[in-house]
Amino acid sequence: MSVPVQPIPAASPDGRSGDARDQLRIRRADQPGDLGWVVMAHGEFYAREFGWDVSFEALVARIVADYADSHDPVREAAWIAELGGERVGCVFCVAADGPGAPENTAKLRILLVDPTARGRRLGTRLVNTCVEFARAAGYRQLLLWTNDVLVAARRIYQAAGFQLVDEHRHHSFGRDLIGQTWALELRPAHP
Repeated sequence: MSVPVQPIPAASPDGRSGDARDQLRIRRADQPGDLGWVVMAHGEFYAREFGWDVSFEALVARIVADYADSHDPVREAAWIAELGGERVGCVFCVAADGPGAPENTAKLRILLVDPTARGRRLGTRLVNTCVEFARAAGYRQLLLWTNDVLVAARRIYQAAGFQLVDEHRHHSFGRDLIGQTWALELRPAHP
């Protein structure tokens, strides 16, 4: 099963497509360097924007390593967003396996949009790609975990229909945070 990946031309304020440097596309994360970029970009971005320590980068590295080691390509996928051929974003869809995990549930993981690509609705496009894939893969629910300080991401999740189902205070990544679990009930693409 494959979600079609097509270049998305970036529009200028007058509605015309820009030059090659402005070409935005979302593709599978299947090229050398993609997974390493995901880890590095998360570590650098969250340290710079939120002051999070290296333990967050370590968490992302574990998520990426688990995906690389054993993902089921029918039920799990990862995408990279490129702008002008440069990586500027990512998102993962993985099965919510393990003890106590609800059946037919997937997780949206490690959404990131580089600041240089903001204002192009790229976060929305990445989340929609993940949701469409999860639905097509037969999942009934899509979960995600985030933190309250990630306001822009929360807005994207809410616009996609995710509902807040749990909140808790925690000390992680060198900061006091409020962790949030969001859920989206998926309906089949074709009834």
